Amino acid sequence: MPPPAGAALRVGPGFRPWSAPRGRRGGVPTLPLVTHRQSFVYRFRADQAGTFWYHSHQVADPQVKGGLFGALVVTPREGLGDVADTTALTHLYAGRRTVNGLEGDVPGAGAPGQRVRVRIVNTDNGPVQVWVGGAPHRLAAIDGTEVAAPTPSTDSLAVTAGGRADLEIDLPADGAGVRVEIGGASAVTFGRPLPPTPRPAGELDPLHYGSPAALPFDPAAADRSFDYVIGRRPGFLDGTPGLWWTVNGHLWPDVPMYVVREGDVVRMHIENGSGELHPMHLHGHHAVVLARDGVPATGSPWWTDSVDVQDGHSVDIAFVADNPGLWMDHCHNLAHPGEGLIAHLMYEGVTTPYRVGGDPHNDPE
Repeated sequence: MPPPAGAALRVGPGFRPWSAPRGRRGGVPTLPLVTHRQSFVYRFRADQAGTFWYHSHQVADPQVKGGLFGALVVTPREGLGDVADTTALTHLYAGRRTVNGLEGDVPGAGAPGQRVRVRIVNTDNGPVQVWVGGAPHRLAAIDGTEVAAPTPSTDSLAVTAGGRADLEIDLPADGAGVRVEIGGASAVTFGRPLPPTPRPAGELDPLHYGSPAALPFDPAAADRSFDYVIGRRPGFLDGTPGLWWTVNGHLWPDVPMYVVREGDVVRMHIENGSGELHPMHLHGHHAVVLARDGVPATGSPWWTDSVDVQDGHSVDIAFVADNPGLWMDHCHNLAHPGEGLIAHLMYEGVTTPYRVGGDPHNDPE
């Protein structure tokens, strides 16, 4: 039985995020519905240390809002040394901010003078602002991938819907208080009591944070280049009239199927002219952010599986097609996939017997 909402499932090294067992029929959409009074056993290799989470992907918006999710933390084989570890799973229940299912302040693990890692998991449909009062912090990891040479910061950080951010903090040796403020309504606390701290004026930008490092592939030599243009227009979705999201000008289900071969280097230009922010999430892969609005990344390689694309803006990403399957590429505002903001990444030669709709009433998400 999975842990309750807010509990962290911790496993050994090597979790491959969002993945069914690898093979020619891999990928989350190839799994059947687990209906009432049924069960399904998931088996996977935990081959990537980091912070992840799991949640319902059928009727996802109301089910996740109601708490059908949890954290999944994969620790390195060699452990974390002397670093104390706290998972902070944040969620809005009926508009009230919680951390690990609790409102207000939640104590974190860590002694005076110790380095602590706070793993923030944003389970909501929009970004949450996070900042630290009482000590500087380092952004140690994004979406389960370590940042190269993180530096001390006192800025706030926007954690994307569906995204994760690991903050490392050196606690004061004298036991002075430290607060990791989450959304301005809850906090993970250390040391002596400290009043809530106001949000800093500055905001940390992962595009220019940390130190550059070599990529394991050359984005300039991409085998495939795709556009993912998000819009909105009136029309019919599954026979229902409304104002729906579009992908490259088309309404669901007449949206692109991005087709790749295993080993391809893929570039994708995501452009948003829909009137609303969208946290875009690619299953089964981590992508590196190359640029925002044409401005190149200059910091640590920003590996992500959930990235905010603001209205009127664009993001360029690249990844290697190294995980065969049929993978969703959708908005992580979980109301939006059901409103048409979803496409798929398909590997040549991979098929699935499962279809949207039909007797199981599979949702587009």
